Amino acid sequence: MIGRALISISALALSACATARLHSVDELNAVGRQCGLALGELFQDESEKRLVFLFRVEPTPAERACVARWAKKNRLKPVFVEAMLEPEG
Repeated sequence: MIGRALISISALALSACATARLHSVDELNAVGRQCGLALGELFQDESEKRLVFLFRVEPTPAERACVARWAKKNRLKPVFVEAMLEPEG
């Protein structure tokens, strides 16, 4: 009984340390479409694979929540960068 518990605890600890992977552009674009984003608004940087960036002008709470859910499911930390529109003129 104790052996089974130790195996379960060890497996859980190892899964928490899983290395984040760099998702392909196609994968990120598919998630972006599911969340109502335009192509390229959701991306990862190769230097920090544990982060996923949402770069959008005034993202809605639903868009943020969608990205956050996907990030959590994939053991990533979402980073929300609110883009700004440049005034014309």
